[in-house]
Amino acid sequence: NSKNIPVHEGPRQQLDAMTGNGMHQGIGLKIQPYKYADLNDLLESVDGPGMFVVLDNITDPRNLGAVIRSTAAFGGNGVIIPERRSAQVTGVAWRTSAGTAARLPVARVTNVTRTVKQFQDNGYTVVGLDAGGEHTLDTFDQATEPVVIVVGSEGKGISRLTREHCDQIVSIPMTAGNESLNAGTAAAVLAYRVILFWLPLLVGGAALAGIVPSNPRWFD
Repeated sequence: NSKNIPVHEGPRQQLDAMTGNGMHQGIGLKIQPYKYADLNDLLESVDGPGMFVVLDNITDPRNLGAVIRSTAAFGGNGVIIPERRSAQVTGVAWRTSAGTAARLPVARVTNVTRTVKQFQDNGYTVVGLDAGGEHTLDTFDQATEPVVIVVGSEGKGISRLTREHCDQIVSIPMTAGNESLNAGTAAAVLAYRVILFWLPLLVGGAALAGIVPSNPRWFD
């Protein structure tokens, strides 16, 4: 092959053992451990209105992969996860992200609450997704600034301290009998709502005037 990558053939049992499960579709690739991004570097690299998703109490790598995929789909700049007691970027998360983990940076932080404060100090509005919020999607109208979306687990939600430091808590209305959405779906719903606020600025006169730079990541 053009990249001179060694190719080894072996029995399915060997591939099962190497990948840790049987969901490999008959092929596996051995790569270096995932390299996490630095949060400060991510903040400095933002061009135009920034959008990040911070995960709190998310321990299922499939949920992490789904959030990465949703964040990438709606032009987000990155996903932030805690270093401990949290899902990490594993093969399962990578597969669930459908390849978007290769292009959307993920940063690890030691303390989610301090990270929320850091975003606020850099001009971001921090919006927590949780039940019983003071706003729902139809009343939430303060997404014209850079936004951080905080998503908790289906069971625990956002931790109390993190919730207290959010600028707003937003709930997603659902029909009776449905209590919650998984993290990836919830993040996608609010991220799309944010993009609806931004689009007039990104494609209208304000973008041309340089108030908000037109960013091609929404139009690829």
